[in-house]
Parts: sequence; structure tokens; C-alpha cells
Amino acid sequence: MHFVISCLDKPGHGSVRAANRAAHLDHLARHAGNVVMAGPTLSEDGAAMTGSVLIVEFPDRAAAEAFAATDPYAKAGLFESVNIRAWKKVIPAG
Repeated sequence: MHFVISCLDKPGHGSVRAANRAAHLDHLARHAGNVVMAGPTLSEDGAAMTGSVLIVEFPDRAAAEAFAATDPYAKAGLFESVNIRAWKKVIPAG
């Protein structure tokens, strides 16, 4: 099952994001078979990262929640909020 994980950074926590970026990318690499796509959200001018959006595939919500909870960004307290929603791919077909 696919899930969209949408995370919003706490204001003023750019240094927390920077300090944990390598560990976060390692976490994604360890779960490469589950990550469909991932990337940061940006400020309107594109100069700053403001959160994260991931589309992942796991057998159930509990597995998606465990993945999100063990992300180094989450463990470091970067996120103001984390929302996990089931998602269905429609386009492109296949």
C-alpha cells in the first residue's frame, strides 16, 4: 500500500535539518525499496527547505508510521507536524 508522508519543519530549525541531513539520506537509502519518491518542500523563493514529502510503499500503516518515526529528522525533533495518508497512484497508469 502506498502512503504520502507530509512533514512540516519547525520554524527556525534549519540547523537541525542541516545537522541531520546525511543521516536522513542514509535512512532513505536503507529503505530504497520502499521509497517511491521523496524530497523537501521549499520556501516561496526556493531558498530554504521547509519540510519533506515522501511517497512510500509499505504493507500497512503501522510500517509506514515506524519508517517515519525512525527518520533521523523526526528523532532530532525537526518536524512541527507529520501527516501520513494512504494514497492511490492513478497517473501515470501502470
